[in-house]
Amino acid sequence: MVADLISPWFRAHARDLPWRRPETTPWGVLVSEFMLQQTPVARVEPVWRDWMERWPAPSSLAAAPRADVLRAWGKLGYPRRAIRLHDAAAAIAAQHGDAVPSDVEALEALPGVGSYTARAVAAFGFGLRAAVVDTNVRRVVARAVHGQGDAGPARTRADLADVDALLPDDDAEAAVVSAGLMELGAVVCTARSPRCADCPVAARCAWVAAGRPAYDGPRKPVQGFAGTDRQVRGRLMDVLRTAHGPVERAALDAVWSDAGQRDRCLHSLLVDGLAEQTDDGRFALPV
Repeated sequence: MVADLISPWFRAHARDLPWRRPETTPWGVLVSEFMLQQTPVARVEPVWRDWMERWPAPSSLAAAPRADVLRAWGKLGYPRRAIRLHDAAAAIAAQHGDAVPSDVEALEALPGVGSYTARAVAAFGFGLRAAVVDTNVRRVVARAVHGQGDAGPARTRADLADVDALLPDDDAEAAVVSAGLMELGAVVCTARSPRCADCPVAARCAWVAAGRPAYDGPRKPVQGFAGTDRQVRGRLMDVLRTAHGPVERAALDAVWSDAGQRDRCLHSLLVDGLAEQTDDGRFALPV
């Protein structure tokens, strides 16, 4: 089985990431999963370390002002994740005795926790058998099992079923295989330059056996960054994070020349709870 090859490879070659260490709590794993969404490991690691030192338990984060949470989030991007994590921490502290639940359904009931994050926390935080499916895992399965160069658009149920079929019955071993599948896709079975010579499953890979055919199916469109609302929101947030107090509208106007786009993005930050307008018309991070 593919799992029989992935497990020993992962134990021998896994990157030494702080949230993988034995002393890391399920809370630390949950924080890492929020931070790692669409963000490279290298950017996450220093922020995660500082975050866990400052807020080692859900209750400590829940008690923190949102402005402090957003400043600590820094430039990880998608700052709504910070607000959702803050809300999840409050729910864990109030509803689960300050302990992250291990049940997938209970995890999915937390603010900001979807199916992927819930399964990742169950597997990596509690060592349970849970099919964890991200882009890297889907690519490994597409190649090793289906002989395709890439996975194409997500097929939620089918993707979960594919991964579940690869997992052994034992909880602890299944958790290792889940982590191994993800690691394999991240560092060996990459999208552009797969290192098949270093792959532990190459001898059983259907894609390798087929001659590594190019993928010619539908692709997910690549979203640019320059000039997007996301870039504008980021610049506005930079002003608010670095300010020592509320700022005048002129300080925000200076970061982007397109007034219509800038106003739309500022409004969206207010609606998302990432910024507040004071009684005197200035702007600041939420209290």
